[in-house]
Amino acid sequence: MEIIRTAAELAACIRLTRHTGQKIGFVPTMGALHEGHKSLVERSKNICDVTVVSIFVNPTQFAPSEDLEKYPRPIEADIQLLESVGTDILYLPSVEEIYPTGCSTFVNVEGITELFEGQIRPTHFRGVATVVTILFNMVQPDTAFFGQKDLQQCAVIKKMVGDLYVPVEIEICPTVREADGLAMSSRNRYLSEGERAEALTLIKTLRSVESDIRAGLSVADAKLKGSKYFDSLRKKGVLEYLEIVSVETFRPLESFNGDEKVAVIIAAKLGTTRLIDNLLLD
Repeated sequence: MEIIRTAAELAACIRLTRHTGQKIGFVPTMGALHEGHKSLVERSKNICDVTVVSIFVNPTQFAPSEDLEKYPRPIEADIQLLESVGTDILYLPSVEEIYPTGCSTFVNVEGITELFEGQIRPTHFRGVATVVTILFNMVQPDTAFFGQKDLQQCAVIKKMVGDLYVPVEIEICPTVREADGLAMSSRNRYLSEGERAEALTLIKTLRSVESDIRAGLSVADAKLKGSKYFDSLRKKGVLEYLEIVSVETFRPLESFNGDEKVAVIIAAKLGTTRLIDNLLLD
């Protein structure tokens, strides 16, 4: 695996790859890698000739009150994981490499970022859209791979790519879960033993709402029943939202007829850790 740290080095490498006609797959990450990230790399390896992974803890998607400094950075473990799955190129840029002195341009995707994670973390998606655009321009991938767990982020990136005619195919890969159902996340390591056990409340609530919808319950009734179910299971966790949305627009739905992709989404706070999850309703 080749480790590249500067945009100039990366550009030279990408030019050579392009010259030989190889298909480039790209997995952008913030490190603290787990089996979910590994599955994205494996998918890229399956369908692309060259797989590039970036590790960059992006400061513009953290609010001042959030955990930028505390965000885990186990770089040696990350490198070992990426080498174990045959990653071709690891891009490890500095903040100065991504945001040079004087950089003042941001990408803002309106509408789809107004609710849920965008409402709770108002500057988050501007930072995400900006850094992903920068990385796409640097890596020039044919296909980029993202995990379904961050479903609203996926929707924002797909909207940005479509609106700006970015020549990148976006592939959303299924959420990877622990054996007990908890969605894998870099933030899971923040959970205490008790919080880790209570975190299963999220997937249990999602599955309950999914079951009720499939049984014919209305959207409103399924959400109300799901919220009560969450409260019946929780000890200290606080439900931030439970909603049924269009996967494309991330607007809440009062009903649906099967003509659009729909998901039930949830966010909750356990101690100081926020967790999100979702299930698609096919």
